[in-house]
Amino acid sequence: MGTSDNRLMDMIDEKARLAGSNKMELLLFSLGGTEIYGINVFKVREVCEIMPLTKTPNVPRGVEGIISLRGAILPVIDLATAINMQLDAPRTKLLITEFSSHTQAFQVADVDRIVRIDWDHVKSPQSMPANTMSFMTALTELPDGKLVSILDVEQILSSVIGEDKVPTGIEDMAPEHKANVFFADDSVIARKKIVEVLDKLGLPHQHAINGAEALEKLKAIASRAEADGVALESVLGLILVDAEMPEMDGYVLTRHIKSDPRFARIHVVMHSSLSSVANKKLGQQVGVDAYVAKFDPVELATMITSHLVPTKA
Repeated sequence: MGTSDNRLMDMIDEKARLAGSNKMELLLFSLGGTEIYGINVFKVREVCEIMPLTKTPNVPRGVEGIISLRGAILPVIDLATAINMQLDAPRTKLLITEFSSHTQAFQVADVDRIVRIDWDHVKSPQSMPANTMSFMTALTELPDGKLVSILDVEQILSSVIGEDKVPTGIEDMAPEHKANVFFADDSVIARKKIVEVLDKLGLPHQHAINGAEALEKLKAIASRAEADGVALESVLGLILVDAEMPEMDGYVLTRHIKSDPRFARIHVVMHSSLSSVANKKLGQQVGVDAYVAKFDPVELATMITSHLVPTKA
């Protein structure tokens, strides 16, 4: 094994310890106001100083231009503009991010530090201004009492560059192959896209918006099947989980599912914007049966149909 392989394995081991303990690391930054924002460090490739941009015509609102970085041409998105905030503070940093099969730079006012937090201290926002609510996936509190808004960067990216349409090639499954699908995802845009694929396949579905809610609902489904005297796979054919979720992440959720013998025949597929080799290895370590990166509708449909346990009549 070479030096680069050793570094990769060390990184995987460290991330596995972090995910296994239901913790995450957030990169804290500001957009120029008093609010503190955070993004999962797994999605950040690097942070660099602001650099000259090349302006391009006919770009969506929020796209300030493009940069060339290490041989790659990246769009630069002004994060404040993208979430409908009018702030005049100078932008001094670029967050080079990679998720959902896209790489882009987010322009921010400043970067603070990386903090490690418990997922069970990350809560879904209850009441926020309407103009920012749709771009926020969760809130957490720092030891000093300050609140951190965790942005739904998948939703932000979709709002800037647009959504891909679900291809017409995804067809309704034959009745004898259909089964109920349960999925858990905290992102509004991700849930919308998953439902579009499941509806195209003609599959019934239920969902949860965080890992803790998912575990509670799944246990209820299993208990109900026991009480009715039927096999769990007769009412549940597949579980689809996101990696990042408030209160309990997808890795810990999968550990719970795999430790419950009632779910022994039900496959767990991780559907995540964290598509690096390290994150795929993490999924394997906690027992995930398959991993599919966000968001390719055809790939997701193929993964669902190949891992679905058909409901018994």
